Amino acid sequence: MNRKQLWLMTSGVTAAVALLSACTGSGDEAGPQSSPSASTSPAKSADPVSERAALADKVKSAVESRLSVHEERFGSGRSSPCSTASAKMFTQDCGAAAKATGEDASFVLTQISGQEGFATLRSVSEKIQKAAAKYQELSCATNPAEAATRRACLEPAAVLAQGFPDLRDGANLGLAGK
Repeated sequence: MNRKQLWLMTSGVTAAVALLSACTGSGDEAGPQSSPSASTSPAKSADPVSERAALADKVKSAVESRLSVHEERFGSGRSSPCSTASAKMFTQDCGAAAKATGEDASFVLTQISGQEGFATLRSVSEKIQKAAAKYQELSCATNPAEAATRRACLEPAAVLAQGFPDLRDGANLGLAGK
């Protein structure tokens, strides 16, 4: 026999001895009653994890279905009418996109209300809601003439332009419990 075969055989015998000694105990008569049941301990710790994972998956699916429709209609990032580089940033096109993005953020917050493990998604949604409200408050969609107002519209418009991808990323992080 070569060394590798000898090592494998020795390892196998050692593992078998360890397994048998674990199964038969150390000679005391306490038996299996002294150890916790396999069906009680792991099941309790696995249930909350699987429930959170199922909830996160449900939230992600619901969010994705809404986002897809709105993102297809309005675009996102540079293709969004709310992009700070877009000529449509100060128009009703961006106003409609801002409204849809804000509604999606509100929908997300309703879905995760009272749930743990959605810190990023919650934070992103709240930021988008604030940006949508600010965009509306400043009347950015009415092509304001005042330079200070136009400058103030840039930040909320940028958040809104990136809103759909940020919500999607937040939902994905929710699957990871973040």
